Amino acid sequence: MNLGPMEIIVILVVVLLIFGPKNLPKLGSALGKTVKNVREGMEGDDEEKKSDNVEDVVAEEESTSASADEDEGKFCPKCGAKNASDATFCSKCGAKLN
Repeated sequence: MNLGPMEIIVILVVVLLIFGPKNLPKLGSALGKTVKNVREGMEGDDEEKKSDNVEDVVAEEESTSASADEDEGKFCPKCGAKNASDATFCSKCGAKLN
């Protein structure tokens, strides 16, 4: 599919005749936004799959740590330090424990 300079000129003239000189900037802007959205959408699928996997792992860890927290103590939401199960405040950073 080799397009030479003459074919490109003919295509541009036809586009100019169809859309007019006033609408060409709008057309170019809309085309650019569409290409950008398609690229972001294609990249977003990969990131979405990765984030779904991360959320599943975090949910499993939370359910596991919830039962461990009851037996072993409380963990600070700020610094992650382990505290006694009856503690109200973190022994390391002083944050209020849930």
